[in-house]
Amino acid sequence: MKPFTACRIRRFLFFTVSLALFSSCSVNSEKEFYTAEDFCSVPKIDAHFHYNTTDTRYLKFADSLNMWFVSPNVDAGRSIDEQFDIARMLKKEFGHKFFFLGTFPVDNYGEPGFAGEIIERIEKAVKSGASGVKIWKNIGMELIDQYGDYVMIDDPAFHPVFEYLQENGIPVLGHLGEPLNCWLPLEEMTLGNDRRYFQNNPQYHMYLHPEAPSYQDQITARDNILNMYPGLKFSGAHLASLEWSVDELAERFESFPELKVDLSARIGHLQYQSLTDHQKVRDFLIKYQDRIMYGSDMSVTDRSTDYGRITGNLYQRWMDDWIYLATDSAIVVKDLEGQKVAGLKLPTSVIDRIYYQNSGEFFKH
Repeated sequence: MKPFTACRIRRFLFFTVSLALFSSCSVNSEKEFYTAEDFCSVPKIDAHFHYNTTDTRYLKFADSLNMWFVSPNVDAGRSIDEQFDIARMLKKEFGHKFFFLGTFPVDNYGEPGFAGEIIERIEKAVKSGASGVKIWKNIGMELIDQYGDYVMIDDPAFHPVFEYLQENGIPVLGHLGEPLNCWLPLEEMTLGNDRRYFQNNPQYHMYLHPEAPSYQDQITARDNILNMYPGLKFSGAHLASLEWSVDELAERFESFPELKVDLSARIGHLQYQSLTDHQKVRDFLIKYQDRIMYGSDMSVTDRSTDYGRITGNLYQRWMDDWIYLATDSAIVVKDLEGQKVAGLKLPTSVIDRIYYQNSGEFFKH
């Protein structure tokens, strides 16, 4: 596989877009549909990519494909401070080709000044170039109060934080809850990647933890926040944990006009639905094209030492997603037990919104 030389050649022939201004663009407005060959020349943003290394080769590689990043810090894995330092360095070096989201710990929940400390951390992140803040699933799935009860995102302790975010127009990326598969036994899950993840991470496999909040509890708590703060700039990570049903997600779009979502790590669920109703999935993405952002949820870390293998995997994932969304070619989906899924062949105007314009507008803080 040698896709990169061709991409670099196209890059020299193309690319007059300025993401720094986040201006709307339609690169090939005379074309009704893109092809696989257009992938390299069309500007794209992976709006959910975890860049946790000072090795800038992967960012330069993505740039050669006209792919830029929004990298959310997250309250897991590498320390928040280390993630923040890496993101701040990359932002300073790469400017409008790299964006990041700050985050905050919740270990001191219940202590005096809890909300104030979160707000201070968010202020520091924004002043350092962050385009918003990421909220993680540990709220609702791990955080326990003094009585042994799970703390949900609509807990009053977080209300001052959401008031601050809404008043200041700071974008929020919320990973709240998990896919519905999380509450099913492994053998009943619809996708192979969900089975693998929850088999390897049983602490998050809620089927094994009936004492924890239910799937509906997670969705209700998130919806409560959207009801309480209707002006909040909120994007639901991973199709807002409503990945299993475009109808359910459409209902939320109608109920919450400010709600956006990203596709990260959930395109397989759209493919699963398109096996039985291809037109419904396509119509959904066209109707709500201004509410949806492309994202992969892939990552690179200091342990990512095999540059050739890693860049090959990145390219393959990005290209598979592009073929499904932009063309009508059939692809073999490993996570659907090798079934072939026909591409949706979305119009170029829809692809431009999902891959570029929506992210640029949303994270323009």
